[in-house]
Amino acid sequence: MSGSTIIFYMLAALTLVSGILAVTTRQIFRAAIFLLFSLIGIAGLYFWMQYDFVAAVQIVVYVGGITVLIIFSIFLTQQAGELLPKQKIGRLLYSALAAFCGFALTMVQLCQHTFKTTTEQPILPTVSNIGDRMLSVEENGFALPFEVVSILLLAAMIGCIVIALRSKPTTA
Repeated sequence: MSGSTIIFYMLAALTLVSGILAVTTRQIFRAAIFLLFSLIGIAGLYFWMQYDFVAAVQIVVYVGGITVLIIFSIFLTQQAGELLPKQKIGRLLYSALAAFCGFALTMVQLCQHTFKTTTEQPILPTVSNIGDRMLSVEENGFALPFEVVSILLLAAMIGCIVIALRSKPTTA
């Protein structure tokens, strides 16, 4: 086993274990920290594949942006040490069913897709080439996914604001 393979398995394990812990922990602050480590693992995988620009965007947007917004909203609500309520078994079953359906849909799409093999020279991942592709609306352009990511960031900011504005229950 080569060093590159060991690094891949370490980054994959960091990403998967952190993702599972982020979903299963009952402490909201720990969930945010586990999410942070999972996103760092994904950025590490991008660095490992030598997609430096995408890794930098992953760190800036997701690790530096969304995770900091989530942690900031947790501290605004002063619920950093509180436990999240234990979920009902029905919700756990529905979420497991939804995760399985998403996995099955992904696998069906992968099996049905015909991957093209080309003899063309691959495009170098330079900032100029990535920028041209990001803003292009042609066949190989990424303007639509770029806009979808901006909507994702907007949804994350709105979610953080909702969490921050949630009032604490009053005790008598």
